Order: sequence, then structure tokens, then C-alpha cells
Amino acid sequence: MNKKDLSERDICSKFINPALQKAGWHMQKQVREEVSFTDGRIIVQGKLHTRGKSKRADYILYYKPNMPIAIIEAKDNKHNVGDGMQQALDYSEILQIPFAFTSNGDSFVFHDKTSTGGPLEKEISLDAFPSPETLWEKYSKNKALEDPKVQQIVTQDYYSDNSGMAPRYYQQNAINRTVEAIAKGQSRILLVMATGTGKTYTAFNIIWRLWKNGIKKRILFLADRNALAYSNQKR
Repeated sequence: MNKKDLSERDICSKFINPALQKAGWHMQKQVREEVSFTDGRIIVQGKLHTRGKSKRADYILYYKPNMPIAIIEAKDNKHNVGDGMQQALDYSEILQIPFAFTSNGDSFVFHDKTSTGGPLEKEISLDAFPSPETLWEKYSKNKALEDPKVQQIVTQDYYSDNSGMAPRYYQQNAINRTVEAIAKGQSRILLVMATGTGKTYTAFNIIWRLWKNGIKKRILFLADRNALAYSNQKR
């Protein structure tokens, strides 16, 4: 088999996926491939409009559902192993993901945003891809989330009703960062979200995780109109 003749998809299935499985990643629960996370920018020209290309990550890895921790940009073997890192880093900034990887099937380049003393990037073999626990430990140490009580709060599951509904990436960012801040003792937090961005859904998921964990037993939810309050009760 000449690796140079393989497509990017072949590289993923023959080299990257086995590396993830060997490292202990659950391919159904912790790994998502070809993830589109934006709809694309709307481009207006006179009376005409079109939607630009959406942003799509080759892989997003999750420590738990809705808790993304790593992103992988895959390339075919005609590319260098580090090609695509800038794209991976751009996506990781949008998604607030601490670890970025690239691969062409020969190895990985690992960019560690939590690194404080060592190099930010290094090349690792296919057999050396870090496990979910290894990446979560590095992230927790960097964010001061190591206390067992804090861990219990920040790893609390999201609400699930089997409808398949999931938060958009910016809602996910808001929910996870808010829960982390509260878990570390911060008591005053302001989230600013535009009309139509799902403020109620975001607030509900924050409330659910805090209430389910037992950290907050009584929660006051205020709305500026009765119709909104009634709508929230019905949901």
C-alpha cells in the first residue's frame, strides 16, 4: 500500500481512527467526525444573497458529551504532518478547545494551549496519542479544576431528553465556562447574548447542571414578560 495514493478519508479510517481507539477514545461517544459547527456567513450583493462555506472540523473529541477537549485536522499523505495546524487553531479558538492536532497518517503534531513550561507544539507517533483522561487532567490543572468537588460539578451531565437536540457551539461555550466559574466559587457572572441565540436554552442547561449536582437547590429565573415565563414553564 502506497500511503501517498490514499485519500484524506482513507488516512482517517486507516490511521487516525485506530490511533484514537488505541488511546482509549470511545468512537461513538467521544469522537465526532466532519463536524459542521457554523452555517456559513451570509453574503449580500445588491438584492441577491448567498451563504458562504460553513466551518467544518475533521474531528472533535469530547471528554464527555458537550464537553469538547481536542480538535484534529486531517490531511492526505501528500501533505506534511503539520499542515492544517493554523486551521485547527482557528477552529479551536472559536470552539474554546485547549488541544489541537494535525495528522497526515504518519504521526501527529500536538499543539498544547495549556503548556506553561515546555514547547507548545511537538510531533508524536500514532501510538502516542493521549487518552481522554490525560487531556482532561492537563486541562483541569491549567484551569484550576483539580479539586474533587469542583470536578464533580464541571463534569455533571447535560440534560438529555432523547430528542437529539444539542447546544450550538457558542451556547456550549457559555454553559461550560459558566459552570466552571461557579464551581470555582465565582458568584457574579454576566452572559450577554443577542436576540435569537437561545438565551433560555442556555440558561436552562446551566440551571439543570447546577441543580442536578446539588450545588444550587433553589434558583430564581426572572423574565421581563409573562409570556416568556409561561413559555419557559411549558418547556
